Amino acid sequence: MTGYILKRIAVAILTLLLIMTITFLLMNAIPGSPFLTEKSTPEMIAKANAKYGLDKPLYIQLWNYIKSYLKGDLGTSLKMQEGTPVSTIIFHQGKFELSLKLGLYALLLAVTLGIPLGCIAAYNRGTWIDGFLRVITTVGVAIPTFVLATLLLVTFAVKLQWLPTISGSLTTWKAFIMPVISLSFYYLCYVAKLTRTSMLDAINQDYIRTARAKGVKTRSVILKHALRNSLIPVITYLGPVMAGIITGSFVVESTFSIPGLGKYFVQSVLNRDYPIIMATTVVLSALVIIMNLVVDIAYKIVDPRISLTSKEV
Repeated sequence: MTGYILKRIAVAILTLLLIMTITFLLMNAIPGSPFLTEKSTPEMIAKANAKYGLDKPLYIQLWNYIKSYLKGDLGTSLKMQEGTPVSTIIFHQGKFELSLKLGLYALLLAVTLGIPLGCIAAYNRGTWIDGFLRVITTVGVAIPTFVLATLLLVTFAVKLQWLPTISGSLTTWKAFIMPVISLSFYYLCYVAKLTRTSMLDAINQDYIRTARAKGVKTRSVILKHALRNSLIPVITYLGPVMAGIITGSFVVESTFSIPGLGKYFVQSVLNRDYPIIMATTVVLSALVIIMNLVVDIAYKIVDPRISLTSKEV
């Protein structure tokens, strides 16, 4: 296990370096400058580029980014909050914390409801319960997030006035309801569909028929045998999803005026704030890599037959 984790860490570092390089090249491939405005002059732009080192060759700029990241320095904002350290913007102004809180609640809802609904649909295959759940999950996967968010906003905030119109900084439990449902509904439905498919495959295996022949109770057959072996595809799906859902959604954050990391990332792209683009990309990539490692370890917990030795990787 230790050798496997060390190898994954080395691969993760190389992956992050590759992501930084690609992101940097893509940023600089777009014509223009972060300092280009209606009032800016070529002299002003040249002076600003020299101040932040953007007048140097690209390979030197990239090397400077890598060196600063190795020291824990994510750089400073060029435009959106000029002169403010990017680490302060992401981690100390509540943006990452807000998206993290929203994403964790959404992920919890998707898992705690999606897996049981998938099990119920699989166990009641061919009945009206299965048909009803299949319709709901299909609609949930097909409907765009912004449509669901808008429907919830119009229905429960504008017409019924049960929930706040603008969730903002999510200071009350009511403010969480619509954003969490909007963010989690697609994943909830997809997890339910995936669980149903995996459960149907597991239920038809020989060891399930053997357990039933031995008189094992249906509850034990479903929860102890079938469910445990059908979770592998679900865990595989949840790995990269965890990182994406935890860091929030630009659509949801924009709809409910939540100043989270997802919304701020898109704004940094529009404003060509290079250090913020680089930092948020690295943070999101690191989360994806970490979640994939967690998923690999979860495989071992769910199915002890799976080996994570470095020789088999």
